[in-house]
Amino acid sequence: MAEEQPITPHAGPTLDSEGQLTYVGDDGRRYVVGLPPDTDGEGIERVMGDLREGHDLLLRIEALCQQWIETVHSPELDHRAALVLLLTTLETSLDVPDSDLD
Repeated sequence: MAEEQPITPHAGPTLDSEGQLTYVGDDGRRYVVGLPPDTDGEGIERVMGDLREGHDLLLRIEALCQQWIETVHSPELDHRAALVLLLTTLETSLDVPDSDLD
């Protein structure tokens, strides 16, 4: 079974003809970024700008994650299990408590 790799954006996000924020992944497929339906045009432009500014940082984070997986995977912890462990740990450590969202 081939290991699934995360999809890396090939280019910064753009607004498509339907007004949806989208990007093309390195697999050539188009992905829609889910934004709240009440997001206004200016809000979308701000989000797009923020995503573009964060692109290089995201690439560095992705490289570090790949490096970590290569470091920890072994016969006892295969690549997929290491990826799941990494994502679960990141999700837990970066989760914002509901009380902080107000």
